Amino acid sequence: MVDISHKRHIAKSITWRLVGTLDTIVLSWIISGDPFVGLQIGMAEVVTKMFLYYLHERAWFKINLSKDGKILESRKRHIAKTFTWRIVGTMDTMIIAWIISGNPLTGLKIGFAEVVTKMLLYYFHERIWYKINFGLSERKK
Repeated sequence: MVDISHKRHIAKSITWRLVGTLDTIVLSWIISGDPFVGLQIGMAEVVTKMFLYYLHERAWFKINLSKDGKILESRKRHIAKTFTWRIVGTMDTMIIAWIISGNPLTGLKIGFAEVVTKMLLYYFHERIWYKINFGLSERKK
């Protein structure tokens, strides 16, 4: 039987991947000028990003940032998660975009463009999920 927190992290992984993939496709299309390249990059990321995001969620679930033994759920934690995820995600995007486009500069441009859009999207994704009780046995205060 799967632990309830695993179900939450899987659901968060799927919803974030949908948002993130759409953003990647649009940015890759704009930067490369080719919608097919945008689709290829976006689709290639689906598997790598879902796996990496799940690992990121599990790591943060195990990190205890408070003094009283409870997991700190705050805007500061969400901001920290946003930055750590963006580092992992941007590196993955740059490598995939470089491989698919054949141009390292295209990979860099797409990666740097994503830094801004994805951090904003991810922060709001985290805030929305913070308000959802799915996969929580109880809300930690």
